[in-house]
Amino acid sequence: MAAFNFTPSDPSTFILNGIPGLEAVHIWISIPFSMFYIISLLGNFTILFVVSKEQTLHKPMFLLLCMLALTDIGMSTCVMPKALCIFWFSSKSITVDGCLTQMFFLDVIIAMQSAILVTMALDRYVAICDPLRYATILTNARIAKLGLVGLIRAVLLILPMPLLLRRLPFCTNYVIPHTYCEHMAVVRISCGDTRVNRMYGLVITLVTIGLDLTLIGLSYGLIIKGVLRLSSKKAHGKAFNTCTAHICVMMMSYTPILFSTLTHRFGQDIAAHVHILLANLNLLVPPMLNPIIYGVKTKELREKVGKYTCRM
Repeated sequence: MAAFNFTPSDPSTFILNGIPGLEAVHIWISIPFSMFYIISLLGNFTILFVVSKEQTLHKPMFLLLCMLALTDIGMSTCVMPKALCIFWFSSKSITVDGCLTQMFFLDVIIAMQSAILVTMALDRYVAICDPLRYATILTNARIAKLGLVGLIRAVLLILPMPLLLRRLPFCTNYVIPHTYCEHMAVVRISCGDTRVNRMYGLVITLVTIGLDLTLIGLSYGLIIKGVLRLSSKKAHGKAFNTCTAHICVMMMSYTPILFSTLTHRFGQDIAAHVHILLANLNLLVPPMLNPIIYGVKTKELREKVGKYTCRM
């Protein structure tokens, strides 16, 4: 009969606990978080506005920048409004459906961004190694189709994750020690068998990121091979300079994802508040810096942004 005292229940809400151990300084933590979020929105919406207004920027590279800006906005917006409500108003409750929805959209956006970075690597390869056929190989329509394929892939891969979580029982612990519904954080509070959930989450991360990094590495291997064939050192520098922004954005995007994924599963010695702070910064800092990096490194975009800035 004792077994009946441990009957799993179906919770209607979870509690997002914020950053465990740092509850007393939540209000202070919210200051840089909110600033990063505002800067991210301003930078990414500026890119979307300028590219939409300037006909000369209606090119594949800038279409990809707009896709990246949309994923950056979506990534930070999935997390920060609720996190700030926790910090400012102690509004910690979230419905189970709301939690799974947040997790689904966040993971889809991250997978979608990875696909965009792969397409950007392809864009750089064609621009450097086959510039004469660039306009015929990479049209706006083809870039849009590649973006749609990336979105479909992300949805199909991520959709099983909330569905698998929905079938798990939750007994007495409905408190998620996090500021948002991260997949492994939700898995850990279940009292059921979570082996399938853990394995699926890890496999999806490694397959998606691993495949995408392999394709990016292949693109850059071909780029390096093509650049080394050029006789002029000036041409070498110009070719590599066109890749600098993409490399910076790629490193900022993939390094935190891999770090967060691996430490969540294998980094038991890392303090919870350190992990959660880093997880939040991973969703705030890259979206804030990406438009700055591309604004500085892309002359056409920099000039158009300057034109609109001078009008204000």
